[in-house]
Amino acid sequence: MTTSAIAVSGLRKAYKDKVVLDGIDFDVPAGTVFSLLGPNGAGKTTTVNVLTTLMRADGGTVRVAGHDLATEAGAVRAAIGVTGQFAAVDELLTGRENLQLMVDLNRRSIRNGGRVVPELLERFELAESADKPASTYSGGMRRKLDLAMTLVGDPQIIFLDEPTTGLDPRSRRTMWSIIRDLLADGVTVFLTTQYLEEADQLADRVAVLDQGRLVAQGTPAELKRMIPGTHIRLRFTTADELDEAARVLTDAVRDDEALTLRVPGDGGTKSLRTLLDRLDEYSLSAEECSVHTPDLDDVFLALTGRTTEVDAK
Repeated sequence: MTTSAIAVSGLRKAYKDKVVLDGIDFDVPAGTVFSLLGPNGAGKTTTVNVLTTLMRADGGTVRVAGHDLATEAGAVRAAIGVTGQFAAVDELLTGRENLQLMVDLNRRSIRNGGRVVPELLERFELAESADKPASTYSGGMRRKLDLAMTLVGDPQIIFLDEPTTGLDPRSRRTMWSIIRDLLADGVTVFLTTQYLEEADQLADRVAVLDQGRLVAQGTPAELKRMIPGTHIRLRFTTADELDEAARVLTDAVRDDEALTLRVPGDGGTKSLRTLLDRLDEYSLSAEECSVHTPDLDDVFLALTGRTTEVDAK
């Protein structure tokens, strides 16, 4: 039986007459990555703030690391680590000094402080820059230092609130690698992100939050299967060619502006070959042919009616 790292039932939160969380339920198995997605104002950051004891819920029950959030907040705080949207490092201190400060503030790590700091510097590839002021670090280095500081207390559960926002692609992939390493160590990761590719790459389970309610949750593959839309996209050179093809492919959806047809398919080679043979039978050819399968962007748009170009807090 899988142990729950986070169990949420009927969680509610409102600000005056505005309901932000309207009775949401989810469960995060220990040792997994759980990603919470949602458009701007959906309630993601409120959820994180409640789960990390920064804010009181108005209703519902929450257990984090086996502890009741309402009555054992201290035990919850001892079991978790939190990395916010912006690196919380002291720029006047060096990387080593930032880590040592966290060791000094954490009673559980104080015995092993002499070993923890160099180990974390090495693990996060910060050893060469350890004695330079954090103000000289790149954005990616600051995010790595911030996460290293979160790990000083050896937390069971880590909350990562948009950890790669603003990072270049290389730094983002480095963070992905670090998150996978944490998972391999048995740490549970609660991730919010504005990059759906990130959730697709990392998350064991994904929940989509919209207007305070969970509109879907499951594995990335399960969510993609919810959305019909695997199709073959054909683009033609002229409107006349598009008209002729549309008369032949009666089940296709046309886009006159883009000169394209979307033909339903399963993404396999057999259906693609059948389609091309049919076009050839009528002496038709497309300038471009591509196979499109639903991704988390499609799921998100279908469920919320919005894109994620400016994603949630």
